Amino acid sequence: MILADTSVWIDYLNGAITPDTDLLDHALCEGTLAMGDLIFLEILQGIRDEKQFKQVKSKLSLLDQYILLPPKMVFKCADNYRALRQKGITIRKTNDVIIASFCIEEKLPLLYVDRDFEPFSEHLGLIKVGH
Repeated sequence: MILADTSVWIDYLNGAITPDTDLLDHALCEGTLAMGDLIFLEILQGIRDEKQFKQVKSKLSLLDQYILLPPKMVFKCADNYRALRQKGITIRKTNDVIIASFCIEEKLPLLYVDRDFEPFSEHLGLIKVGH
């Protein structure tokens, strides 16, 4: 199983053809893609068209679902944020800290294009899907 960050989903839902959207499409077809609750929320929040909202909600609800911030993850997220900050790296979005920390803890590869995940890969062991 893998997770795909919102950054890749946005491109995919907008019809962009990139190596990352191809990987997402392949994972969907293979049944190896799961959904995180925060990612799902971010995707749904960004959809303006009611018909597309209902379609995306219906289709993505079929994926295996993960709760990314159960109580046990709160301290791990804080530890990871602080570890990066001690290296002079400040992560701008709390959701990215949660998504990356969950994937690190669960050894779940993450497909992303958002550069904010790079420090988690470089310093904390986040497994990046793809290139």
